[in-house]
Amino acid sequence: MRRAPLLTLLLTLGLSTAEARVRLGELLPQHPWKAAAQEVVVVYSHDCGDLGDLWSAVLAAGLPVRAVNAEGFPSPAPAGVQAWTGEAATLFARRLRVGAYPTVLLVQDGRIMNAWEGTFTGKLE
Repeated sequence: MRRAPLLTLLLTLGLSTAEARVRLGELLPQHPWKAAAQEVVVVYSHDCGDLGDLWSAVLAAGLPVRAVNAEGFPSPAPAGVQAWTGEAATLFARRLRVGAYPTVLLVQDGRIMNAWEGTFTGKLE
């Protein structure tokens, strides 16, 4: 088993359009940050458990990271990452049709290019 860079993980575990609740190719719903050419959006909630490995992989990808803390219970993001919280963050997650927390999105020019949902162990099996 080996640790995988986030982009490799997303390409390996990415959901097909038919299986995804989050629709690949769609524009992100309205959000408060200035979009980057390519970015990673992490949508999570307070009951995701320890996200240390996930945050490490996300930050190691070298892309701008957007944290969306949905469902109304504050949960911290890593140092240097400002989490978007509150009702608007939850509405964002629901407009995306997130099926499970955490959800990681690879976004390019505002469009969802790949999505991964579920428990992250930091390893490819």
